[in-house]
Amino acid sequence: MTVEGKVAEPFGPLVSQWFQKPSQGKKKRLDLLCESLGLDQGKVLPIRYQLLHRTASAIIEAKRFNAQNALMLVHTFSPPNEWFDDFDMFASLYNTQAELNKIKFAGGLNGIDLCIGWIKGKNSLFQQIQ
Repeated sequence: MTVEGKVAEPFGPLVSQWFQKPSQGKKKRLDLLCESLGLDQGKVLPIRYQLLHRTASAIIEAKRFNAQNALMLVHTFSPPNEWFDDFDMFASLYNTQAELNKIKFAGGLNGIDLCIGWIKGKNSLFQQIQ
């Protein structure tokens, strides 16, 4: 399981922005991300980079621990659920629609079942931590 914690910040640049004038290292990294996620490079260009990276991390760690399941969870404290549309666009790559406070099955990838989810934390908890 990997968790991407958010309040109001975006999920990094779009892959198309991150991949402008790519170095050999970026080319290899994008190849690895797409291979791990079972996605075509052309389809990930309008997706936020952190969503790909965090989800690939869940898959890579599941393989490392011989787990049959992987979960990438966004835990947000944003009252209006900022950047949810970006997450939903990412979910659509797996032919699923993101829903607030729900874990969704994204598909099987090389023997690992991938789930993704968006969970909203209570603002009062976040305010107490600050």
